[in-house]
Amino acid sequence: MTGDTPRVVIADDQALVRRGFRMILGADGIEVVAEAADGVEAVRAARELRPDVVLMDVRMPHLDGLEATRRILAELPGCRVLMLTTFDLDRYVYAALAAGASGFLLKDVTPEHLVAAVRLVGTGDALLAPSITRRLVERFAAPAAPGPRPDPREHPALAALTPRELEVLGLLGRGRSNAELAEELTLSEATVKTHVARIFAKLSLRDRAQAVVLAYETGLVTPGSAERNQS
Repeated sequence: MTGDTPRVVIADDQALVRRGFRMILGADGIEVVAEAADGVEAVRAARELRPDVVLMDVRMPHLDGLEATRRILAELPGCRVLMLTTFDLDRYVYAALAAGASGFLLKDVTPEHLVAAVRLVGTGDALLAPSITRRLVERFAAPAAPGPRPDPREHPALAALTPRELEVLGLLGRGRSNAELAEELTLSEATVKTHVARIFAKLSLRDRAQAVVLAYETGLVTPGSAERNQS
């Protein structure tokens, strides 16, 4: 990314949507390096041009946005994907986050919000607040199977974490901010940031949205247990 200006690919099967988004971003000095009418074109454009951000429609012909997101992020882990959806709390939102997207936008987003969202995600942050992400995950995550639940601390995906890092990840999964983590764990915010950075590095997480999803997928946090002490 050059300075604070991300390079963007817009993937949507509606030409008017692509053209409108290009005009809005261009007016704010954000370069749109390519447009794609389907997921196949989106993957090809990302591979060739290595953008900072891809605006990705969920429903597209030939290859949908979810699979295109998986393929792009598998090749370009430094890229960020913002999913475009028509309906708030669309069931695809959870699948998009699980696929590696850093957030989602409604297609009727205001120009100001679109620009702010692209710039935010381009810096490596997640568009969704952790608490909003948690509510999405709680709504759409598959319920736990009946019977005894295995200890999430023994999950292979979490094996690299220390007990303190597991505790921090569990709180991230409940939507805690750094300030709330610091208060709850009686730590400085600087120490909390260090723990969060180490967790992201060890687990190859892109942002806090992905941390929330992983906390649910491993059972460290379960739907309805947001306030339950996991330590």
